[in-house]
Amino acid sequence: MSANTNKIIRVIRGRRPKVVVIGGGTGLPVIVKSLHEQNADITAIVTVADDGGSSGVIRDYINVVPPGDIRNVLVALADMPGLQRDVFQYRFDSSDSFFAGHAIGNLIIAALSEMKGGIFPAIQALSQMLNVDGHIYPASNTPLTLHADFADGTSLTGEAEITAAGKQIKRVSVGQTDPAETHEPEAEQAVIDAIMAADVVVLGPGSLFTSILPNLMIHNLGEAVKKTRAEVIYIVNIMTQKGETEHFTDAQHVQVLHDHLGEPFVDTVLVNIAPVPADYLDHQKYNEILSPVESDYQALRQMGCRVISADFLQLRDHGVFHDGDKVAAEILNLAFQVGTMKKR
Repeated sequence: MSANTNKIIRVIRGRRPKVVVIGGGTGLPVIVKSLHEQNADITAIVTVADDGGSSGVIRDYINVVPPGDIRNVLVALADMPGLQRDVFQYRFDSSDSFFAGHAIGNLIIAALSEMKGGIFPAIQALSQMLNVDGHIYPASNTPLTLHADFADGTSLTGEAEITAAGKQIKRVSVGQTDPAETHEPEAEQAVIDAIMAADVVVLGPGSLFTSILPNLMIHNLGEAVKKTRAEVIYIVNIMTQKGETEHFTDAQHVQVLHDHLGEPFVDTVLVNIAPVPADYLDHQKYNEILSPVESDYQALRQMGCRVISADFLQLRDHGVFHDGDKVAAEILNLAFQVGTMKKR
């Protein structure tokens, strides 16, 4: 574990709180890093249904699980010197025609996946090499493809295509990318064991339909989240997203989760109440972001959810983000409240 004099040492009956975070995208490493700095025992479960950017190109060439989200979580939890981290994260610029757009870390992960016979053993080996404090588990050992049914009755396959369509998504599912893989997608047993042993299981922040639900649509993973005695926490996005959650309240986000898994399972929702300055967001740079998510506390409570509302807002780079330290502190407060007093 990296030496950090600012780290808050917390224990539950002689151990660090066990926190499982499930998701993908840019929000996941932010929360994971802050939880790490506050001494949580972290397991990050990362989506494998991303087919855009460098990850998508690598996946198309060598049929490995897309490495981008996993790479960023590795960096968040690894004890790496600055130069080593910079090299791992370095992305070739457009003048390097063969490597253009690829991050070195993505190439390393792809190589290890071939060497080790899959992404799951590759990430465990890389975690040892990089002195990762915690566990990083791909949601599946094989690449998955996201399928979406839209509100207008049409369908599309592929995360990048679904996002680009700009249509309202009704439901998503996942399937094997490789036609030779005929079995249903499933998570490794270590993923299931981590969820069942957790004090808290955290969903998000991240795109509801394309970062969070692809994990839960893996049948045994979704079942584990429903059955775990851990407190299940959903971090509501601060802003709505084009084609995914346009005009959604926080309660509608949760309802989509419950509808996909067939029953209520979210125990607590974290809701930002800090106002977003009207002219701060650069809508050209963040063109998928629309407007602040409105709250419907009554509907959330009718679903049986505990609501924790606070200022979780961080403004930077003309974008709107969660403040990782504030969110992590709230998650750990919940972990200590729950302690070993699991749900019945």
